[in-house]
Amino acid sequence: MPVQAQVSSKENKPKLVVGIVVDQMRQEYFYKFQERYTEGGFKRLMNDGFMMTNGHYNYIPTYTGPGHASVYTGATPATHGIIANNWYVRSLGRSIYCAEDSTVTAVGGTAGNGKISPRNMYSTTITDELRFATNKRSKVVGIAIKDRGASLPAGHLGDAYWFDSKVGEFMTSSYYYEELPAWVKAFNAKKLAEKYLSGTWEPLFPIETYVQSIADDNDFEGPFIGKDNTAFPYDLKALMENNGEYGLISTTPFGNTLTLDMAYAAIEGEQLGKRGETDFLAVSFSSPDYIGHRFGPTAVELEDNYLRLDRELEAFFKYLDEEYGIGEYLVFLTADHAVADIVDYMKSEQVPAGNFNNRFILTQMRGFTSQKFGEGNWISSFSNEQVFINHELAKEKGVSVEVIQRALADFLLGFEGIKEVYTATDMRIHEYTQGKKSLLQMGYNHKASGDLLLILEPAWLSSSYKGTTHGTGYTYDTHVPIVFMGWNIKPGKSSRYATVTDIAPTLSIMLGTRLPNGATGQPIGEILD
Repeated sequence: MPVQAQVSSKENKPKLVVGIVVDQMRQEYFYKFQERYTEGGFKRLMNDGFMMTNGHYNYIPTYTGPGHASVYTGATPATHGIIANNWYVRSLGRSIYCAEDSTVTAVGGTAGNGKISPRNMYSTTITDELRFATNKRSKVVGIAIKDRGASLPAGHLGDAYWFDSKVGEFMTSSYYYEELPAWVKAFNAKKLAEKYLSGTWEPLFPIETYVQSIADDNDFEGPFIGKDNTAFPYDLKALMENNGEYGLISTTPFGNTLTLDMAYAAIEGEQLGKRGETDFLAVSFSSPDYIGHRFGPTAVELEDNYLRLDRELEAFFKYLDEEYGIGEYLVFLTADHAVADIVDYMKSEQVPAGNFNNRFILTQMRGFTSQKFGEGNWISSFSNEQVFINHELAKEKGVSVEVIQRALADFLLGFEGIKEVYTATDMRIHEYTQGKKSLLQMGYNHKASGDLLLILEPAWLSSSYKGTTHGTGYTYDTHVPIVFMGWNIKPGKSSRYATVTDIAPTLSIMLGTRLPNGATGQPIGEILD
């Protein structure tokens, strides 16, 4: 039987808040694999927690960096400034990474993976506001394999640790510490990544019982280098050399195991929730995203990953029960985005779909603009379905940027796969409240975004032949879990439309903190009232 949720009467604050982001989790995974979930993992969240079953991302693009920032700031990229994982910056003439910071250096790990901080995020997070509310007595720790999955949730005032694929250890940067804390050094000394990668990834159950997935070996998924098919088993030790060394763990369920190992170490090393203040542990499971990209949402590998993660969560929640008491800690679980089906799989099932060739479209745009406005490189960048026009060249040639925007928008609508095109001018002078254009506007940052914003047709992706991706405003990318469990949470569910930007304001009300300073989401009344 599931453990019944309890409302604490002893404390007016939870001892610990645990924020869980499952990287690339669809809401449907709660139901699709439910038959073989344990009672204490995902089922416990469904039975003992309160779930908003119609939870969505309310902007485009749906990527990892913006997703984590939006969950924790309660705002969209229009406000917090993390408009993609990477984006073009006109003043630099190059793309930047969402968590990059050239002013800091690696602490632990390797130098190339250490220039990381949350400085590109312009608003505060719920984790920042918790720290401010207690005059920084509360501790905040962010943990993930991905650096952006750790640093953005930890906010500007917390600590963050991410996995270094070169040496197989967790690291941080000088933004946080000059030296790794002793507990992190002790954890790294266990060499757990090496241990997990010395074995084989085999399915948890007999392969023929994975009835929620298509055939194990198929033409749609992306095989590892050195393996000519996508069938179990996976000899991880043999695959390491040509598949990212220690980074291979990211594309296995053992990346989740390693992440939780680090979470246990953080709880004990920092004595989280044991010092009379509410502390916050932000955990992001990166492996589901790596697995999903390579194998897609219909793969045996993905199903196996969720069955294993369910058991990891069951053990984790049981540990939290024992450490803090049932009803004395608060958990929320969500995702940073969902995912599209593999294009060629959809085609094989007679569903309209397509691969969008960015390079071809860029070549066509450059030819069109040179012919219409004179010779020159009129397109500075084309990325994230956004076009950056060369403003300096437009000024030099005496051509209005808005005229170029309109001409290119009309030109692009002639290509298969492009459904709609909006200009930066549209985004600035109109307020959109419905449709995909409203999602674009919530992701549009006046200083950072491009001159043209494209919306592709449903099931069209900017991706390679094998595997899949995300980033659109369609429900397959936006529909994600939003569930709270534990302290002061009564079991239940609601199908009312809710957004991930509602999570941080809900936590603010529960914890008695200020709202994050850029928050645009609203507290979830069904949970609070």
